[in-house]
Amino acid sequence: MAIDKVVSASITTDAVGPTQLNEASNYDFTGTVTGAGGVNTPAFLAYKTGGTQTIANNTETRITLATELYDVGGCFNNTGSSTTLNGLTAPEYSFTPNVAGKYLIGVKVHMETATGSGYYNILYAKKNTSYIIEMQSYAENGSARSVAASTIVDLNGTGDYVNMAVWQNTGSNKTCYQNQNNTYFFACKIIE
Repeated sequence: MAIDKVVSASITTDAVGPTQLNEASNYDFTGTVTGAGGVNTPAFLAYKTGGTQTIANNTETRITLATELYDVGGCFNNTGSSTTLNGLTAPEYSFTPNVAGKYLIGVKVHMETATGSGYYNILYAKKNTSYIIEMQSYAENGSARSVAASTIVDLNGTGDYVNMAVWQNTGSNKTCYQNQNNTYFFACKIIE
């Protein structure tokens, strides 16, 4: 960081006038700040498109997030099969960053409700095969319900991945709704 000038003006009375606090002339900064902040990538936001998705009763189901709003670093696999991204194997509909760090992960799903009561829709996020988010919604009579959650997780940059899924127990198939506001998954690196 370079500072061209810092000029002090004395204050001789209790009154502070324009000459004592003339910030424009006393604190003129024309340098460059380096090393501040950080890089928040890889980062992505993907969402459900292509129609609704059927979620079978008592079956954990990966959400098909085929549309990316952005994918800085190319670390989200928006296809229904494993692929190689940045030299790493990325399972279907997963985020597999090639940079180690702590990541903010967010998920949201908008699900059809049940007829009756005592039923649940559960939203999951998993790191590899371990659950890192589990958020429930009571799926009683009424309009469709949204469930959203976020967490921070360490990812090693050499193969750790995160994905999202849902589960419901209404006794029949239910619908997961599409579009950018209803069902989505995002992540960004927040610290090395």
